[in-house]
Amino acid sequence: MNQTVSASFRSWLIPAGFCLALFTGVSAAQPAAPAAAPAALPKVESANIMDVGRAPNATIEAERKANQNQPGNNSPIWRTANSDDVNYVSIPDKQAGVLIQKSGQQWRLIRNGVITVYGAWLLALALAAVLAMFILKGSIKLHEPMSGRKIKRFSLLDRIIHWTMAFSFVGLAFTGLMILYGKYFVMPLMGGVTYGLFLLVCKNIHNFSGPLFTLTIVIFFFLFVRKNIPEKGDMAWLTGFGGMLSGKHIPAGFFNFGEKIWFWFGMVILGLTVSASGWVLDMIVPFIAIEYWRGTMQIADIIHSTSALLMTAMAFGHIYIGTIGMQGSIDGMKTGYVDATWAKEHHEIWYNDLNKG
Repeated sequence: MNQTVSASFRSWLIPAGFCLALFTGVSAAQPAAPAAAPAALPKVESANIMDVGRAPNATIEAERKANQNQPGNNSPIWRTANSDDVNYVSIPDKQAGVLIQKSGQQWRLIRNGVITVYGAWLLALALAAVLAMFILKGSIKLHEPMSGRKIKRFSLLDRIIHWTMAFSFVGLAFTGLMILYGKYFVMPLMGGVTYGLFLLVCKNIHNFSGPLFTLTIVIFFFLFVRKNIPEKGDMAWLTGFGGMLSGKHIPAGFFNFGEKIWFWFGMVILGLTVSASGWVLDMIVPFIAIEYWRGTMQIADIIHSTSALLMTAMAFGHIYIGTIGMQGSIDGMKTGYVDATWAKEHHEIWYNDLNKG
């Protein structure tokens, strides 16, 4: 009985399946085609790494593209936050509309990776050159003894401006180096809390000394610009490097060509560049409408640090020659007068012009 029912059920099921296959467009009479190579899966752009390699559902993928803000998909939110686009804010500080400033990381890499590292090498090489000059040559002595006859070289105003500029520069250089390098050398010795207080003092000294330094540069420029105009004897001094290597006497005017390089490039160009960028960082630039955005401050910081390190490296040579590197050179800025022997040996053209007058 059971076998008869089962045979009758099979005899009814096979024709029914055949008719259903015809109705759906699939022919059961054809033999099965050989399996084709699997088609390449479409590229899945997913914010979740767990989705990579999975076959996407067409409906879900379409919905995801149509509605980027569906629950659980935070990718659009982070793309908006991690962009430099300025979004709307109702507070006066419009830069608050930039949630994450990506260029800040670039500034950090330049400041801590390029300026800090290569700046340290520059200062080390400048100090090494000064030390080598002192060891190999020693202080440059006069070939003749001092005559005792004094010649006026600088006025009282000249010396006041020079020393004000010099002391403000030393203060700025020291505090600036502490701000740039202190965390590597000073903080381990002091500890974090003490170093934080020390750096706060350095920062205030730096900020308030800057405008004074700028003022002295401007006054010093007008006092000595005429005496720093290039003259015909400057090329001879340059090619002979002032006689420092050969020992030969090379005549010079009131200022030699080395002093003129320091005046024009070290003091005027670099000094004013340091000053202008520092005023931007202090947010006290007068008469100029500047948007103090983070990007503006970062560019100003890069310019300020680079020019300050270059100026400091050049100042090592100027300070050395003006103090222990040359006999009698500091007398002019100490008393305003120099010995006639010194004037004739180092600034012969100026000395002869004085005697002609």
